[in-house]
Amino acid sequence: MKAIACGRCAARRCSWLALSAGSAWAESAEDIRDIRGPKALPGSWVLPAVLAGALVAALCAYAVWRRRHRGTRPRDLTISEQALERLEKTRPLMRPATAREFGIAASEVIRNYIEERFDVIATQRTTEEFLQALLNSNEALARHRALLAEFLQQCDFVKFAGASLAVADMESLLRSARGFVLETGEPPVA
Repeated sequence: MKAIACGRCAARRCSWLALSAGSAWAESAEDIRDIRGPKALPGSWVLPAVLAGALVAALCAYAVWRRRHRGTRPRDLTISEQALERLEKTRPLMRPATAREFGIAASEVIRNYIEERFDVIATQRTTEEFLQALLNSNEALARHRALLAEFLQQCDFVKFAGASLAVADMESLLRSARGFVLETGEPPVA
């Protein structure tokens, strides 16, 4: 009897399995369809178009900026303008405590200016050697010999004798150096 009961249970399970498998087969048969083409997503072109527009606007703005700033490139300073600028940088040394440093800096600026402007060796000679060679070599500098001699001897006095100058004396030295550079400077370039 047990065997019959077990057989019935097994039959019920199989029929139930067959029913559920059949319905699954039926559902899968309805589910299989042909392949469809790609779906167009609305607005998929908006983001790339906005980015491309922003890139074009940025490139145009950069081109306009470059065109406007092309002509404002700073021009190169002339030798005399460079010397005047370096003389101005010696101004903070115009104190009695730093008179020696001021004399060294001012003398160096003028000697370098003379070398660059007139192609004369000025930095590797003493003041006397330089002034003696000046009489023989360069007419443009020979005209300013007295002013140059006074300036360089005053600087030497401060540098080597250790003399202290008043601020007014240092101001006078700076004015004479500026005057020398302005008088001997090259003509402005148009």
